[in-house]
Amino acid sequence: GLLSRLQTAAPTVGTLLSSKSFSQDIPSCLWKLGRLNHVAIAVPDLEKAQSFYKDVLGAQVSETVALPEHGVYTVFVELGNTKLELLHPLGEKSPIASFLQKNKTGGMHHICIEVDDIKAAMTELKTIKIRILSEEPKIGAHGKPVIFLHPKDCHGVLVELEQA
Repeated sequence: GLLSRLQTAAPTVGTLLSSKSFSQDIPSCLWKLGRLNHVAIAVPDLEKAQSFYKDVLGAQVSETVALPEHGVYTVFVELGNTKLELLHPLGEKSPIASFLQKNKTGGMHHICIEVDDIKAAMTELKTIKIRILSEEPKIGAHGKPVIFLHPKDCHGVLVELEQA
């Protein structure tokens, strides 16, 4: 019947994993990509955004923290399996200020993924021509080293890598 035709037509996991092209396309890295740490959202009104996540959705929301080195105020919204980071400009030269000039109502700014060795990641990414937006990691909102990868090299997404 239909079930036996589907079972015969569908490749097995073993077939997919043993495929030469599949295994040859996976680079052997000196570093490993970890879990999604957070999705960052630029917001024009930090208090309204905090209130929405806390009072309307019932999420656990952190206090506002100023990060002058990055030119932002941050607030974290706990989601259980990850976090949202609400970003608001701190100072005139804030990258979030220029983002909000183009996106008046705010929006997704970047994603943050953990890595087990940020220095090895930087070295390898540079060799394959992925642009890193700083020469050295900076200390991020979690007190850990972070780097940002150029969105034009990451299919239109600003990617932050954070030392796990």
